[in-house]
Amino acid sequence: MEVIRSFYNKIKAMFQFIGTQLRTLINRIAYKLATLIAGHERTDAFLFSVRKNRNSIRSWWEEKIDVHSPYYRSVVLLWKTLIYGIVGFSIYIFCVETNFLWLMGSMPSVEDLQNPKVAQSSEIYTSDGILIGKFYTENRTPVTAKMISPNLIKALIATEDIRFYKHSGIDYKAMASVAVGIATGATDRGGGSTITQQLAKKLFKTRKTDARGLLGYVPGLSTLIYKTKEWLTAIKLERNFTKEEILTMYFNTVDYGNNTYGINTAAQSYFSKSPDSLNVQESAVLVGLQKATTTYNPIRNKKRSLERRNVVIGQMQKYGYLSAKAADSISALPIELKTKFETPYDGNANYFKNAVVDFVKKWGDENGYDLYTDGLKIYTTIDSRMQEDAEEAMTQKMKQLQRVFEDHWGKQNPWVDEQGKEITDFLQTVVKRTSKYKSLAAKFPDQPDSINYYLNKKDTMTVYDWKNSGEMKRYWSSMDSLDYYKRVLRAGMMAMNPQTGQIKAWVGGLDYNYFKYDAVKQGKRQPGSTFKPFVYTTAIDDSSFNMSPCDQIVDKPFEKKYMEDGVEKEWKPRNATGVFSYANMTLRRALAQSINSVTAELTDRVGPANVVRYAKKMGITTPLKAVPSIGLGPFDVSLYDMVAAYGVFVNNGTYTQPILVTKIEDSNGKIIEEFQPEHRQAISPESAFMMVSMLKGGVEEPGGTSGSIRWKFDVTRNGNEIGGKTGTTSNNSDGWFMCITRDLVVGAWVGGDDRSIHFRTTNLGEGAKTALPLVGSFLEKIYRDKSIGMEPGPFPKPSFKISKTYNCPTIWAPMEDDSLYDGIDSIPPVKRNDEDDFLIGPPPIPLDTGSRN
Repeated sequence: MEVIRSFYNKIKAMFQFIGTQLRTLINRIAYKLATLIAGHERTDAFLFSVRKNRNSIRSWWEEKIDVHSPYYRSVVLLWKTLIYGIVGFSIYIFCVETNFLWLMGSMPSVEDLQNPKVAQSSEIYTSDGILIGKFYTENRTPVTAKMISPNLIKALIATEDIRFYKHSGIDYKAMASVAVGIATGATDRGGGSTITQQLAKKLFKTRKTDARGLLGYVPGLSTLIYKTKEWLTAIKLERNFTKEEILTMYFNTVDYGNNTYGINTAAQSYFSKSPDSLNVQESAVLVGLQKATTTYNPIRNKKRSLERRNVVIGQMQKYGYLSAKAADSISALPIELKTKFETPYDGNANYFKNAVVDFVKKWGDENGYDLYTDGLKIYTTIDSRMQEDAEEAMTQKMKQLQRVFEDHWGKQNPWVDEQGKEITDFLQTVVKRTSKYKSLAAKFPDQPDSINYYLNKKDTMTVYDWKNSGEMKRYWSSMDSLDYYKRVLRAGMMAMNPQTGQIKAWVGGLDYNYFKYDAVKQGKRQPGSTFKPFVYTTAIDDSSFNMSPCDQIVDKPFEKKYMEDGVEKEWKPRNATGVFSYANMTLRRALAQSINSVTAELTDRVGPANVVRYAKKMGITTPLKAVPSIGLGPFDVSLYDMVAAYGVFVNNGTYTQPILVTKIEDSNGKIIEEFQPEHRQAISPESAFMMVSMLKGGVEEPGGTSGSIRWKFDVTRNGNEIGGKTGTTSNNSDGWFMCITRDLVVGAWVGGDDRSIHFRTTNLGEGAKTALPLVGSFLEKIYRDKSIGMEPGPFPKPSFKISKTYNCPTIWAPMEDDSLYDGIDSIPPVKRNDEDDFLIGPPPIPLDTGSRN
């Protein structure tokens, strides 16, 4: 008995100590609150007055109350409990609301409550108003109340909160019912959370880690705190919004699984419908899914989803939203899905989307916006029809070219060195650059046999199918896959309006799903002879030289000794045929036929440094060295820069920075910013006009390397004028074609993933046979599509006086190739064969000699 009494006294003492400490804490908090309200002086004066008059107050109390009554202590204890409870509860609510001493964690601010925010998808639109992509952390596009089916509202209220229209955020009856259920062990009494409380939890993330205070890590107490937050927030939501607005916010907030947020995205993803078109059974599926997005997912667990759907239908019948007959007939129906889940890279223009994302993310960092959560509407320059035409042209022509490439190499491997010999360890070297190899090397250090085992271990995989422009299943190893992909040629194409700088088409590769590397802006390769126009522009525009298209230079051997990095070098470029005509050639003819010796001589006259200066002025941003061979394009450039630079010719000498985005709006449709391109005068308008005439020579001149675009593609209707320049680098590693029209500048590049992968003959590998068909097919398509409004026609006539002679066409002459050769033996001319016929057409049509202007 003594043990029990001792234990009781210890427990009593402990509770007395806790009570004393709690009383002290409450008194301190009360004193702190009083000082905040009345100030220290008034509070201290009041307390002094209370202490001073304590005895008189006690005498007054004893006169009025019978302190000797047997019930006195019980009544006093009851009143003290009530008063201390009210004060304690008030202090608790105050602490929760204010996060006092960081004990309770943050609460939504007044601004948050008045303007609640949910993460919304940002949408990317084309210039013709087509949605081409969404970017998000949560795929959500909010809808208005009018777009929500009444079936959804009835199903939700019947299942989650039947007294929704009767309470003010907290359903005390439901809470009491839950309490009774817990006490009696009943499990069919539902939950106590109202729709408004659920919205508070979802909208303001009241249970997230950064919303916890110090007490939020105490088991049991944390539950009480976040429940209190949800009750308080629910009451405030009811004060700030109507019931209809609360329902709308709820449906826009809910997670429906499979990275699908909000009723709009859910209806589109599961049933390919707008939310106002959902019928009863579809509404019941989505409302039922909210309880557990994995357990009741209609895709992953159709049986349990059906059971849950029928529970919702049963609730709708129970509360009078459905008749018994209707509920029975609907419950007997199967779940019929029509899934259509979105990803950011659905549809076209995926390489372009990546460029837009990079632009908007940088802009957002500078201006305080988040691409993935702020629901921005991004309006781009791309034209959906032109983009589709560009992608079709790429697919069609690269499929044909790949077939020629496969036939050309047959059973031989296409990776060869400068002497044309196979690089036997090519795949073993290349595989070391892959993430697969690096992960295996980290897992098996100094164990090459283990690495090789897993690299050669076969498994079923999905790979790109170039023959059908799709995908195919193969039982391959990683090395088999690498061998296959390295044989696939790569390509890029871009089209830009030279006057506005607006990019109208951007194709960075064959298929974004399998080739992520963007050949338009990310990739940089030697441009070959497409760089030659910068040499001719320097000669024509620089007043120190002041040359004209009709000035002449002899096609003869050229050699140059020079110093590079302290080493003396000698450069002897060759024409592609290995011979020189020793003919006096106009600059127009030399550029049209891509004569290397003339370009080398002209570069020497104007100076390589000046060529570099002009290239930079016109938009080339990659590093260039002032070496004698600069005019033949030995340094890597991007297709993006080349298209922008060629735009100078068509735009009266003005450089216009390419732009991807025209404006950005917020989620409410308010314009945040509109974008205009940078402009600067790069060359004189007259020089630009001269260069347009020179580039037209590539199509019009006898032997012009770009002539095939005129007779192979339907692009000359309505007197359409086209200028062009082909380019091919050493060993045919890169094929280029740059094209100008009055409304567009289009550039294309084709090549292997590695420079050692290429055609062996220039007849097959030059830019006129690889890249030009992409551009020709693209132009043909856009001119045929009248909805685009891109009418063919001649270049505009100059509005200023032309002081130089420029009209000096040439009679037909044999065509020179446009390959880049710098000191190595040239490949001898090859006889045309059946293999070449696929890409080679009839010779250019001779033009009559005309008078010079």
